[in-house]
Amino acid sequence: MAETKAKKAAPAKKEATAPVATTHLHRRTMVGIVVSDKMNKTRVIRVERQVQNGMYGKYITKSNKFKAHDEENKTKTGDMVMIIESRPLSKDKRWAVQKVIRSASGAVLAKA
Repeated sequence: MAETKAKKAAPAKKEATAPVATTHLHRRTMVGIVVSDKMNKTRVIRVERQVQNGMYGKYITKSNKFKAHDEENKTKTGDMVMIIESRPLSKDKRWAVQKVIRSASGAVLAKA
């Protein structure tokens, strides 16, 4: 019963490297229209979608409103913006304005 166990060689230590910045690939994005810019650093965005009625097949437009964080207060009412999911910033705010697609005046600023 006296068996000798051979020690395994310890794995070679890796050199310390700088942490790699991770991008959040699975954050949802939506495109909507700014309907209110009265709060400081917060915008209310209306996102519309079309759903089909199960019985009749008619398409109905439904909308949801999301509060989104706008750090620089750069968006105005009527702007079309892209919002991205973020960590909870307040009781109702879980989205952030990523970019302005089209301003209220009609100028196209970025591609959707």
